[in-house]
Amino acid sequence: MKKIFFYILALCPLMAAAQGGTFTIKAQVGHLNAPAKAFLLYQLGANKVLDSAAITNGSFTFTGTLLNPVGAVIVMDPKGAGFEKLSQTADNLNLYLENGQINITGPDSIARAQITGSAINDDNKKLSAQLAVVNAKAKKVVDAANAAPAEEQKTAEFQNSIQAKLKVLQNEQQGVLKNFIAANPKSYLSLLAISSLGGPSPDAAMMEQLYTGLDQSIKDTEAGRSIKISIEELKATAVGAFAPDFTQNDVNGVPVKLSSFKGKYVLIDFWASWCGPCRQENPNVVKAYNKYKAKNFTILGVSLDRPDGKADWLAAIKADGLAWTQVSDLQFWSNSVAALYFVRSIPQNFLIDPNGKIIAKNLRGDDLENKLTEIFGKI
Repeated sequence: MKKIFFYILALCPLMAAAQGGTFTIKAQVGHLNAPAKAFLLYQLGANKVLDSAAITNGSFTFTGTLLNPVGAVIVMDPKGAGFEKLSQTADNLNLYLENGQINITGPDSIARAQITGSAINDDNKKLSAQLAVVNAKAKKVVDAANAAPAEEQKTAEFQNSIQAKLKVLQNEQQGVLKNFIAANPKSYLSLLAISSLGGPSPDAAMMEQLYTGLDQSIKDTEAGRSIKISIEELKATAVGAFAPDFTQNDVNGVPVKLSSFKGKYVLIDFWASWCGPCRQENPNVVKAYNKYKAKNFTILGVSLDRPDGKADWLAAIKADGLAWTQVSDLQFWSNSVAALYFVRSIPQNFLIDPNGKIIAKNLRGDDLENKLTEIFGKI
């Protein structure tokens, strides 16, 4: 299952809807016969579902029950080798399951098959075509970056340049998603797109605006109500909110309280010694600290290192020259401060003003320098 399940990770998050029912997939792909099989992989709640179907003259069928549309993948096993023996290059098709009959037809390969009879897959086809343009641009940027000399890739200037280019494309991608959501207020895919648009550092105000524009029938689903609750929770750490206070031990086991920094601009920086992107970003953070530390600015590092990772944490602090206060409960992704701030990926940060209000978040690369220049002026 590990060989194929990564396909699922690229699909939109699983959510629950208000009413259940039955889905049926009827497929006609090529002319395979026994021992050929098809596998259907999806997730219901905490349970991974792996179903199989025999293939007769290219025809196979799947049925199941759903509470809501979910992302899935069909993988072909032409020789009947068994799911565990299939490689990552196996012929496969990503799709959404929804109640009703879904038809799949293809002359030879399921990867090139057409999906009909399914509204959410029709919507996904339209959206995917629009996103493909942005994805192609992003691939060019990444390919060019990988082709650069290894020593150049390690420099902060190079990393910042690539990050700036990808941010432009990220904004373009967000624009595509926003336009789709606005144009398709009755589509369940729009609800999933809002969740996807949130990413690792969701903007509660943006998500709320998009959610408000959805048709009431979509808002009234259980998934719609769940997103509404999530948006309300995210407001606690949105720009403009007062940063939730917390206490966590520093490298010497001494408790440090966020509110003890009141009166200063504080960058709460979430990172970890094992996090490659964090370590790549650290030179930017060090540069900002050294430049503005005399201007009523400081940093409070929160590490998501593992329970057995204190030595690695301390070594990384020394190696990267992180001279500011560092705290951690060494609980990896269960770090209590990360949970309080809804941190789902790192590096991530929150900039707090002297009154304790969040005035910016997720400042990376040149964005951090530009924001501090805006506050303190050029130095």
